[in-house]
Amino acid sequence: MLKTMMTDPYVENLTELVTATKRTGAQNILETNLRSEKAEVLQRPLGSPRKFLDFEGLMFVSSHLDRQPLPDTIPIHTGVVIGPKAPRPLRIDTPLMISGMAYRTALTDRMKYAFALGSSLAKTSTNTGEGPFLPQERALAERLIVQYPRIPLYRTLDMLEQADALELQLGQGASAGAAQAPYPHLIRTELPALRKPEDLPKVVRFLKEAGQGVPVGVKFSFTNNLEREIDLCLEANVDFLALEGAQAATIKSAPILQDDFGLPTIMGLSRAVKHLKLRGVQDAVSLIVSGGFHSPGQCLKALALGANAIYLGTVVLFAASHTQSLKAAPWEPPTQLTVQGGKASKKFNWKLGGQHLGNYLVSSTEEIKEGVRALGKHALHQVNSFDLVSLDEQTYQITGVPLAYWAHGHGSDLGAYSKRNVRAVVRSEGK
Repeated sequence: MLKTMMTDPYVENLTELVTATKRTGAQNILETNLRSEKAEVLQRPLGSPRKFLDFEGLMFVSSHLDRQPLPDTIPIHTGVVIGPKAPRPLRIDTPLMISGMAYRTALTDRMKYAFALGSSLAKTSTNTGEGPFLPQERALAERLIVQYPRIPLYRTLDMLEQADALELQLGQGASAGAAQAPYPHLIRTELPALRKPEDLPKVVRFLKEAGQGVPVGVKFSFTNNLEREIDLCLEANVDFLALEGAQAATIKSAPILQDDFGLPTIMGLSRAVKHLKLRGVQDAVSLIVSGGFHSPGQCLKALALGANAIYLGTVVLFAASHTQSLKAAPWEPPTQLTVQGGKASKKFNWKLGGQHLGNYLVSSTEEIKEGVRALGKHALHQVNSFDLVSLDEQTYQITGVPLAYWAHGHGSDLGAYSKRNVRAVVRSEGK
């Protein structure tokens, strides 16, 4: 076989697969074959494989003498208030929240129960997603955000009254603002729908009344129209924004929406923070960001740049599945344990999954506390962009965080370095 591969003409040589695959990409070849099998839109799970610009170009500034780190015996405050101006704000003990993932249209009820249990163990919140309301999810979740689809499917006033926060879903990072299936027989005609921008204030007012004072927010993806869309939300008097980058995942959406729409999370976050400060509402309107967060370090960097909390999605599925994902092996992928109708979904033990998810959220929060101590600070809200440096010009241009190599570049001219450093931070803070 090896001799044949070493002597056959290239056009009939099996090694042609190596060069063709390297040129085109294994995933592109796979998806070409899947499109060739059926004349229908692909529904790719778990987001885009593209490598978008991320938080890797940022590093924290270690404390030693100028500001000393704290010993591990010092408690660190990580509590977050979502919608501080709402009559009944949402208070959580960690900035890590579970993002909206829908029952039935995406996940099984067992997985949703695991989310609810895990969120309660970690003293944070979970989110219903757009799917049907699960009374047991409400019973298990200490804090539950009820998502309100822009076309009001699966919702009643009674469901909205049980929420700890309400979130109007306009779109998400992995599927943009793609149209929802209408399901006319499920639409509650007595509930308002958002069919055009002018409907937003009316829907927000309705949700505030229905929720009896809980925070009301809007979820959509980062786009180049970000500032205008934020302004529309502010005019509608929302309490929080849940904004999602292109790195986000979903249980299924078209590859074109995952790969070619939206903005990377770090770009959208930097623009959103700057605009909220420009409008003078950064302390009144909470900012939740999501899309591509897989480690505590990434989360703390986003919080330092100005986010108030982080929605976690894919990593939550990994944590809840943990070793149970092996129940789908060897013939099915781990997603078959989690999705509605999955071939291994009935094997999932939601109580065990909830415990593993709770462990993950607590572990990640404790790791964030380690980072805050290493910065010499006592609380999460004290961490800001002054605690970061950029490693490359592009990250600096996007975030306004000073470049780490400026001091060396200016030699002994520390005055010039300091002035340039301060100017960059002032620009990034919008002051």
